[in-house]
Amino acid sequence: MQTTPQTRTRMSKQKSRDTDVELALRRALHAAGLRYRVHRRPLRGVRREADVLFGPAKVALFVDGCFWHGCPTHATWPKNNAEFWQAKIEGNRLRDRDTDERLASAGWLAVRVWEHEDPLEAAERVRVIVLSRRQREARTKQPRQLRS
Repeated sequence: MQTTPQTRTRMSKQKSRDTDVELALRRALHAAGLRYRVHRRPLRGVRREADVLFGPAKVALFVDGCFWHGCPTHATWPKNNAEFWQAKIEGNRLRDRDTDERLASAGWLAVRVWEHEDPLEAAERVRVIVLSRRQREARTKQPRQLRS
């Protein structure tokens, strides 16, 4: 079964960036004292963009929509054109896993937040991760003390 024109129109109007959820999370991150880049590619040559990027800490934050990324709690599986949507959502999940693996192999940490999560709680979780990685980075860059 084909997607109806109404469904196609509705889906094409879905924002892919600067969603209300994303903006609320960024406001909470900023209020927590974190500074970041928005919609940047963490790795050169890889066409994958993080929603929020903490460069020195090497943390890439992705805000995943429940429908588009197949949330285990809130995902819905359309009855119309079911095979297409199943393949689309499963493809998104595979790409997400591949992105996480590529980032990890380059020393980055991918953090994923579901759109249904409370922005303040998610921001606090991210803050702890970023600060921890910043401290770890600072320790590895400290010059070694000369022994007497």
